[in-house]
Amino acid sequence: MTIQAKQKYTAEFKGNAVKRANESGNVAETARELGVKPNTLYNWVYQYSQRTIPDKPARSDEHLYDELKQLRKENARLKEERDILKKAAAYFARETR
Repeated sequence: MTIQAKQKYTAEFKGNAVKRANESGNVAETARELGVKPNTLYNWVYQYSQRTIPDKPARSDEHLYDELKQLRKENARLKEERDILKKAAAYFARETR
């Protein structure tokens, strides 16, 4: 008999798994697709449906902050590219006259 180490999953993975299971309506099939034990996914679905546990946050918003940071960085890069293209278009428009 071998003892397996307890698998750790991120809050983002759990949230996505619960959402996917709720959308599909078949928790066991979703668990097989994700490589998670069905009982584990059933527990997550139950925990996410119970929002009354005061000492445990229902979800972690860390991934949202990371995504926001990445999107702001990308937005700044795109604005810079846009400004460069505006200047280039104005330069070439002057040269063709």
